[in-house]
Amino acid sequence: MKLIIGLGNPGKQYENTRHNIGFRIVDSLAEKLGPSEWKASEKHQAQILETNFQLHTANYRLILVKPKTFMNLSGESVASLVNFYKLDPAKDILICGDDKDMLFGKIRERSEGTSGGHNGLKSIIESLGTEQFQRLKFGIGHEDQKIATDTFVLSGFTQNEEDQIPKLIEKTISLIMKWLEND
Repeated sequence: MKLIIGLGNPGKQYENTRHNIGFRIVDSLAEKLGPSEWKASEKHQAQILETNFQLHTANYRLILVKPKTFMNLSGESVASLVNFYKLDPAKDILICGDDKDMLFGKIRERSEGTSGGHNGLKSIIESLGTEQFQRLKFGIGHEDQKIATDTFVLSGFTQNEEDQIPKLIEKTISLIMKWLEND
């Protein structure tokens, strides 16, 4: 079983903000995997989608997650699910989120490391008690943005950026599939 968590903030007002790219990634992955339904889990403070799918010759049980705790408390939801399913964070979870310090569209994989100032990752590291878990960071920074502030991460994308997002999310989903294959 694998847990793929998209980071973001709940609520319509945050839907298309830079900080919610993680939600958009898991939503796109859910669409790609076929018909399924997100369900609210009060116990885990998240929207959850459980699915089985086949990739090449292997079958996978995936749980896609969108924490509903707001970004800065994402670790509460993630730790609840990791503990409930008795998962190994280093092998079984993948976090998809934004990185304001990377230029827009750059995607980086990491298997461990600090939060890099990202409050969602900081919460997850604190709640899990480890920095060892896979993450895909999606660059949301802008060349003109010298200091990416909280206001910046809660802003929308430019039209040019928005036009590029579907292709970049496809690239991100390809990286998720490679992560699954390397299990």
